[in-house]
Amino acid sequence: MPAADARQVADVYRHTQARITQLLTGSDAGVWASPVPACPGWSVRDVVSHLTAVAQDWADGRLTGAPTDEETAEHVRRFGGLGETELLHAWSDATDRLHHRVGTTGREPPLGDIACHEHDIRGAIGKPGARDAESVRWTADRLLTMLRPPVPVRVAVEDREYHSDPEGRVEIVLHTTRFEALRWRTGRRSRSQLAAMDWSGDPARVLDHLCLFGPARADVVE
Repeated sequence: MPAADARQVADVYRHTQARITQLLTGSDAGVWASPVPACPGWSVRDVVSHLTAVAQDWADGRLTGAPTDEETAEHVRRFGGLGETELLHAWSDATDRLHHRVGTTGREPPLGDIACHEHDIRGAIGKPGARDAESVRWTADRLLTMLRPPVPVRVAVEDREYHSDPEGRVEIVLHTTRFEALRWRTGRRSRSQLAAMDWSGDPARVLDHLCLFGPARADVVE
């Protein structure tokens, strides 16, 4: 990725981190302990711990892709001795280092991870918002560009269409939004929710190829 584009991604990451921090600053223990339906077994604090650890490891060059299950479990444990305010400060420091790293390596930060987890947190605490944020637009664009089901699909969002077939052939059309695309591509929708989307025909042949991981075991309602 060109350095200028990577810096833009780093700016969007920083804005997203600041938005989540503002959302949680001053929250009581009950909010931090809230279960996150999109991440079964995790609390809001666990999600923030994961995001903080990913930012640290990415800035240090220890992480270059999606973490393993073992690494993710360690992320949740890493900050057990910190209070919530200290945890947010640790994440802010790691974000600053991520931003600096872009200037020295040209390597973009993990924007897709934070874009997805912002809405996991919002869903958990009942504060939806930022669904048209640049983090959503950028991540949905990348995820839809990568979509390669076995049947040619055209995905129509608010301002663009994505063709999964390089030759432009279409067998089935899905009308959705960038926000919804972010959520179902990252496994935040159940198979029944995937099937109930606005398809032009029977989606049975593509349902098992829509999610990078997942789908969710139960409906995720946001």
